Amino acid sequence: MRFPSGSAFLAAPAKAVTVFGMSGVGKTRIGRLLREAQWFHYSVDYRIATRYMENYIVDNVKREAMKNPVLRGLLLSDSIYIRSNVTFANLEPLSVYLGKPGNPAKGGLPFEEYRRRQNQHRRAEIRSMLDVPEFIEKAQDIYGYNNFVADASGSLCEVVDPDNPADAVLKTVSEATLMIYVRGTEAHARMLTERFKAAPKPMYYQDAFLLRKWAEYKTLTGCVRDDDVDPDGFAIWGFEQLLHHRMPLYQRIADNFGYVVEADDVAGIGKADEFLALVAETIDRQA
Repeated sequence: MRFPSGSAFLAAPAKAVTVFGMSGVGKTRIGRLLREAQWFHYSVDYRIATRYMENYIVDNVKREAMKNPVLRGLLLSDSIYIRSNVTFANLEPLSVYLGKPGNPAKGGLPFEEYRRRQNQHRRAEIRSMLDVPEFIEKAQDIYGYNNFVADASGSLCEVVDPDNPADAVLKTVSEATLMIYVRGTEAHARMLTERFKAAPKPMYYQDAFLLRKWAEYKTLTGCVRDDDVDPDGFAIWGFEQLLHHRMPLYQRIADNFGYVVEADDVAGIGKADEFLALVAETIDRQA
């Protein structure tokens, strides 16, 4: 989706945008501001966790519950049921399921099981992105929303080919929405790394990249077996590697399919109209 000018974008009676970029640059904040201005907010992470990964998440919790004799009896007699309580602001059930690879004694997953769950997430993210046109239609037909914002997962760049004009996800989403890359800086990357060190969380890695970095980390730390790896140690190191791996991929998506706004500019926005004005200025500047 392209516009000849910023004024044409502002004048469009029904707007649809997808915001993407690394975690922490303001995508969800944009979604919240637009939602408050009566836009339909489609969170890709929420869709992943509640539609395509929910059964995996719940089944995993059931496996843990079955290890407890009391809970086992209650589950087998259908006296209790288990479900995840995912919200836009709380994706912890998905994060816990994805886990971290490494030493089981430190909460790590066997590496091949970790890869299996990563592949499940990849399929779920692709399907969730391909659902965007359907939800634009639903937003209008069911709820009466003319305007739509998709808040993409930080791992979007890992499940697409930025240089392929026929990539199924990018072709579908860019035809249905205006794609906007919220571009962070090296300072943002350092800030995100420090935040991650304080509270390491699971991430999605493209499989070839994961295999390469897993082998590299084991060599750096002198770990012979997969179970020797400290899960948090790899998570922190891998996160820094992932950030720098992703930044050029985001840029290529923007170059080929969308527009760029700066995270520092987004940080100063307090209202939906200010974001729309920023997008309009960007369209004029990059036309």
